[in-house]
Parts: sequence; C-alpha cells; structure tokens
Amino acid sequence: MGTPGGTVPDTRTASALSSPPCDKETEAERGMDPFEDTLQRLREAFSSGRTRPAEFRAAQLKGLGRFLQDNKQLLQEALAQDLRKSAFESEVSEISISQGEINLALRNLRAWMKDETVPKNLATQLDSAFIRKEPFGLVLIIAPWNYPLNLTLVPLVGALAAGNCVVLKPSEISKNTERVLVEVMPRYLDRSCFAVVLGGPEETGQLLEHKFDYIFFTGSPRVGKIVMAAAAKHLTPVTLELGGKNPCYVDDNCDAQTVANRVALFRYFNAGQTCVAPDYVLCSPEMQERLVPALQSAITRFYGEDPRASPDLGRIISEKHFQRLRGLLGCGRVAIGGQSEESDRYIAPTVLVDVQETEPVMQEEIFGPILPIVTVRSLDEAIDFINRREKPLALYTFSNSSQVVKQVLARTSSGGFCGNDGFMHLILASLPFGGVGASGMGSYHGKFSFDTFSHHRACLLRGPGMEKIYSIRYPPYSPRNLRMMLVAMEARSCSCTLL
Repeated sequence: MGTPGGTVPDTRTASALSSPPCDKETEAERGMDPFEDTLQRLREAFSSGRTRPAEFRAAQLKGLGRFLQDNKQLLQEALAQDLRKSAFESEVSEISISQGEINLALRNLRAWMKDETVPKNLATQLDSAFIRKEPFGLVLIIAPWNYPLNLTLVPLVGALAAGNCVVLKPSEISKNTERVLVEVMPRYLDRSCFAVVLGGPEETGQLLEHKFDYIFFTGSPRVGKIVMAAAAKHLTPVTLELGGKNPCYVDDNCDAQTVANRVALFRYFNAGQTCVAPDYVLCSPEMQERLVPALQSAITRFYGEDPRASPDLGRIISEKHFQRLRGLLGCGRVAIGGQSEESDRYIAPTVLVDVQETEPVMQEEIFGPILPIVTVRSLDEAIDFINRREKPLALYTFSNSSQVVKQVLARTSSGGFCGNDGFMHLILASLPFGGVGASGMGSYHGKFSFDTFSHHRACLLRGPGMEKIYSIRYPPYSPRNLRMMLVAMEARSCSCTLL
C-alpha cells in the first residue's frame, strides 16, 4: 500500500480552511497543539450522542454519496493528475467501489445496527442476552496515495455507518486528490463530527501522540509498526492494512495466453501500484518459456507497441518511487520492457527472468509495473518458497486442475486467495479484505467495515425476581448445588423456561 509520508507541512483541518493559516513557528513557540481544538470538538460531539441515531448516520452516508456524484469529473481529473489514472480505472477501482459501499451500507444500516440475540444456556434461559454494536468514539483513518479515493472513502463509510466521529488523514503524496478531499468533501458532512487533517510524516507523528478510540491505517509495514507502537501507548485498537509480496503460482497445466492476459491486467493496472497485485510469478522453466511470449502478446494488445503512448497505462506517483523502481530493473534479465523516462515518471510494463531469490526485487514489495519470474521444479517447491516468506496480502494460483488450486489454498496462508484470476475477490463486499501476519491485521469491506468500527458489547438483562432459583449459586457451597450449576452452565441452546 502507499505510505503516509512526504514534506507538506500544512496541519490545518478542513474546518479551518476558510480562516488564515496558523503560523507554525508561533504555535511551536507557544507550545500549542494544532490538533487539540479539533479533537476536543469531535469528542464533545460524540459525547453528546449526536452520531448514534440511524437517521444521522444515514444522512452522512447520503452526503458522501452526493459528494461522489457531484464531483465525479473533478475527482477523475485529480486522479489523472496524481497517477495518470484513466477514466476507466478511476471509475472501476475508485468511484464505483466507493459508491457501492455507500449504497450497501444505506440498504443494510438498520439491520447491521440491530441488537443480535444469542443462544442461551439453562442458567440464563429467563434472561435477555444479545450483542449490541456500539461506536468506538473518535476514530482516525490514515489513507495512502495509490488508490487515494477508494482507500479513504471505503473505511470512512464503515466508520460513519458505525456512528463514530472521524478524523481523516489523506496522503499528501497524491496531492490533487487530497485537495479535493480537504476542500470539497467536508461540505457534504457534519463538520462537528468529521475533520480532515493535513501534513507529512512529522505532523502525522504528532497526530498519533493523541489518544483515539480506534485507528485504521493503510500503508507500508514499516509505517504500520510506527502506527501500532503509537497506538499501544494508549491501548488503542488498530486495523493495519499493509502489503507484501503476493505470489502467483502458474501450473504447467494451464493455457499460457489466458494466464498472461489475467496476470498482465492485474500486474500493470494502476501502473502496478496496487497492494494486492501479483508481485512475482512462480512456475517451471518450461512454463516460463510459454508464458513470456504470451505476456509480450498481452502487453502489446493492452498498451500498443509503444506503451508510453497508451492512455490506459498510469504513471509512477513520485520521483522517489520512480528512482526506487528504476533501480530494480537491474535485477535478473529483462525479457520484456525495461524502458523508463524520468521526466514522465514512466516505467514500461516489464518482465524479468533469471531472477534470484536474494536479489533486491525479491526482497521488497515492488509496487510498480515490474513482474519477476522465479522458476521452481514442482508444486511442492513453490509452496515451500511461499511459506518461507512473510504471509502475503494475496495469493494467486493458475491451473486447469482444481486439485492444484485447492492444494495451494490448503497448504499456504494469506490475507486473500484467488484461483485462476487476479484480485477479483476485492470487488465482493461479502468477503473481508485484510492481511495476516506481516501483511496486516483486521479486515473491512461491506458489513466487515461496520463491524471493524463497532464495539461488540456483550449484554445480559436479568429481572430482579426469581431469587430462590438463583440462590443455588450462593455459599455455603454443596456438591448438589455444584452439579446443578454445571448442568445449567452447559453451552447449549435450551427451549426450557424453568431452571
């Protein structure tokens, strides 16, 4: 994922944009905290109970939907300026997914909020037992630059639906999209319960010194550790949506061109700057010989003879990331692509072969349009290769044999898994999206987002009477009462109404 980081020093909140900016040196001299007033205002709003009614939550979600509808062209232009994202990619991966999450939450909001009754045992048969979903309170969402709309709005939908007050920290690296989020979006939401804050790493660090009731972070594992350490000081729960190197195993028993079409689409989508993109291919030497020309064919059909001229191929977000990626082009041997142009932050769709496990391209998440192929001699060797490394955010397997796909699924661990395609599991709001181990913790999308931003409160309501029945719990203890208590406490549903 993208990481919060950069040099933008503006620490104003969206609600303060109409006022003259604060002088940072004066604030520092006076020991003032640029976030304190905003956070206090939001905490007071939450304490007032303003965000709890379903009507208020629905109004915020509808406002978010109007923001998307009213500013669609503005958002597409911002995404094009930041990442040279095509209108197709912006619509499919940013706007429509965000709108779909809003619509789903609006349709199901009251059902999600409803108390959830639970099975009871004999000891609680006369009681009311249920789970109440309560908002955490003041939550912080730190969003990345690679899908700066989707990865900001989708968690925001969950936080608002769950009834929280929200502080939103968009990435300053995708500065054009950030500008829209900061200057336009707050007009559509209740500013007493919502704020956007700006800044780079220094300001984000300062923000993290404050106590939040929940933190949702999307970014790199390196920054994720910083966020988690800051949260730990306040015992604040976190969701960390991180990244990693997503393996793609290609079995000998499959159609090379079909595999190439699908791998190329998902590797080069958004110029490869996708946390769930196939990061490297594992296949036999024989399959590599079939796959490389098929990948060349797919790349040419997708982006033309000169991919740089294609309106459908994005650009690298920044000079820093461009230089990092250009350094990886020296790994292995370039079989396809390899061209780059610094002035345009362009890196051609590239395939590397003869790649060794120890090379830099296999040591870090690539996050760009570069696809290394590593050869293995068998399925077992591929699975061993995958399991030696950190657990990935996604894992892909291509084979005509369902048994091969199921074997990889059964013998590995990853945040998500897809057989015979790329990251299509992301478009299903009925599936949780999240990592495991080094690729993250927690999940969201659809109802999972609502649940992530809700405290599941265990509730049991008992009447004041029936004291004679309940007295078997009291000392002095006896073997007979113990036997009765153990029977009554057994975890089973019971339709009896008498103890």
